[in-house]
Amino acid sequence: MPLETLWVYLAARPLFWLTLTLLVWLGARRLQAWCGGLALLNPVVLSIATLIGLLVLTDTPYAQYFDGAQFIHFLLGPATVALAIPLYRLRAELHVLALSITVALVVGAVVAVVSAVGLAAALGADRAVLLSLAPKSVTTPVAMGIAEKLGGIPALTAALVVLTGLVGALFGVGVLRRLGIRDPAVIGVALGTAAHGIGTARAFQLGHREGAMAGLAMGLSAVLTALLLPLLPRGLALLGM
Repeated sequence: MPLETLWVYLAARPLFWLTLTLLVWLGARRLQAWCGGLALLNPVVLSIATLIGLLVLTDTPYAQYFDGAQFIHFLLGPATVALAIPLYRLRAELHVLALSITVALVVGAVVAVVSAVGLAAALGADRAVLLSLAPKSVTTPVAMGIAEKLGGIPALTAALVVLTGLVGALFGVGVLRRLGIRDPAVIGVALGTAAHGIGTARAFQLGHREGAMAGLAMGLSAVLTALLLPLLPRGLALLGM
């Protein structure tokens, strides 16, 4: 069978793209381990880049790819719920750190919104872009819902959320260590607050405590941001934007 004929046949099978996604992910993890755990070779970043390249090179519509990858998408729900398990194991530590974590989450959520919107406004971005940019540090489904309610562009928000997570996963740990921060709880909360799910995945690579704290921060920062951001349009209006 000619290679192009075989490719057309395989590409039409939903499980082909699911299998390919898993193989790409495993290959990315193996490459990072082979290179000594280099942060720049983050498996999530490598997998996304590789799969995008394959879709472009093969001229495969995203909808066709998603027919197979939707099984992984479905597992996002159970995986998110499963984050409660490491949190339960750290319940005693969470009780002690409750006030510190709460303050960190409030400050982190506010800074994430104000810094992004303020910088974009200074560069001349219009109102729709500002409203789309505001929830960039929140996990994608929540961020898109917030952007839609505020009058932003959900598709733009989704892209910004993924970009934020990738940057956080690539450089977050390095920045924290440069600042002399070594505490697992602090690292986890920082990654979860600033880089949502992708940052949480990076935190779990570092250790159990980092991952648990990142998962907690990701969930609570999403709730906090959803409560605070409805005030943003009024604030922009007062500033004449």
